[in-house]
Amino acid sequence: MIRCVRLWTGEDQNSHAEEGFIDLAPGARGDFLTGKLGATHASFQETRSGGTFEWHTAPVRQLVITLSGRLDFQTRGGQHFILEPGEILLAEDTTGGGHSWKLVNDEPWRRLYVVLEPGVAVPFKRAAQA
Repeated sequence: MIRCVRLWTGEDQNSHAEEGFIDLAPGARGDFLTGKLGATHASFQETRSGGTFEWHTAPVRQLVITLSGRLDFQTRGGQHFILEPGEILLAEDTTGGGHSWKLVNDEPWRRLYVVLEPGVAVPFKRAAQA
């Protein structure tokens, strides 16, 4: 399983987060995989250690794949979650109050943005609730 946190805008116009994972199916050679996801483009970005970004929304619906760095995300409703290298953010909060983040270790945040085609289904599965 690949850990994924989904951010979306609720009816209250605030960003909300939910823990989950990318649903993988058995594939060739014992691998696990998804089907192909339609994307319009991808780009890389790096933020130096100590970086922060105050309240903002996602510019588009996208996957953000963390390559290095450890981040603390927060919603205006007070939800916090940490993203580590190899984890994915499914950013769908393109309107409303948004979210903020800050780097919480000494590494830069290196990430890959994958901008999704409109309406593409992402195999996100919500984590089981305790």
